[in-house]
Amino acid sequence: MLKFASEEERQVKKATRAALGVTLAELADEGLPIVAVDADLTGSTTMAKFAAANPDYTERLFNVGIAEQNMVDVAAGLSLTGNIAFTGSFAVFGTGRAYDQIRNTVCYSNLNVKITPTHAGVSVGPDGGSHQMLEDIALMRALPNMRVLVPADYAAARAALKLAAKTPGPVYVRMGRASVPCVYASDVELEIGKAYVLREGTDVTIVACGVEIREAMLAADLLAEKGISAEVIDAFSVKPLDEETILASARKTGHVVVAEEHSTVGGLGSAVAELLAREAPTPCAFVGVHDKFGKSAEFEELMSHFELDAPAIVKAVEKLTA
Repeated sequence: MLKFASEEERQVKKATRAALGVTLAELADEGLPIVAVDADLTGSTTMAKFAAANPDYTERLFNVGIAEQNMVDVAAGLSLTGNIAFTGSFAVFGTGRAYDQIRNTVCYSNLNVKITPTHAGVSVGPDGGSHQMLEDIALMRALPNMRVLVPADYAAARAALKLAAKTPGPVYVRMGRASVPCVYASDVELEIGKAYVLREGTDVTIVACGVEIREAMLAADLLAEKGISAEVIDAFSVKPLDEETILASARKTGHVVVAEEHSTVGGLGSAVAELLAREAPTPCAFVGVHDKFGKSAEFEELMSHFELDAPAIVKAVEKLTA
């Protein structure tokens, strides 16, 4: 049964990136052959906490310097010796700069490497458009053999990392820099290939992932005040997508809005649109970054500027259902 955060837990904000180092240490404590490879960002990615958790784990963390392509290839080599290899770095470097190595070394050979960068999306904030990776889901979901998980909060990120470790082959876990409210209970267990109905509704389906889950839930409250009943689905697993859950909801409500902190090109919105076009044509709207680079500002300012927040979702729903 899906477990949600208590009222007390919902008051706490934590970044999804904070889950990386501590979860790797817990997995290693369980006896899994975990190794971590980072491109000179062990503090920011929190992989340093993996090494600090146990003197023996110090030798399992490999800092290759500012060399993301080498990072992926080193992880690939370590996986071939029986290790479960996790890579760090920021998403813009860990997927963009190393795309060729992820494609031709990891995915082509279906190696047991987990691509787990942090600082994805606009959560990077003041670092600006050059560092705000808004195309990573599109890049990763296009690769054969790759699974793509986008956790909504700290607890979901921990669950995603555990799933990645225990699922053979390539897995991408998208994590952010900004602290976000808790949605799930600390011990929540999620599944690859599953989406979760967080709130039932009859007038519109809001499919979201990552930090947009909290915004979708807030939007549903605002819509309820206007007499619009919104169903909210967490598409935690963008690939493979839970087609059955999304189709059932779309057929029930007749309208679908997809919300993601990512480009509207190639990400969750594209995955949902492809599904609906094939199986159940449904009027859709897409909340995301519309073919633009990011900007330098604080996270909350960027969420408003790019119309990724709850009021933007409400606006999309009202326009679609008018």
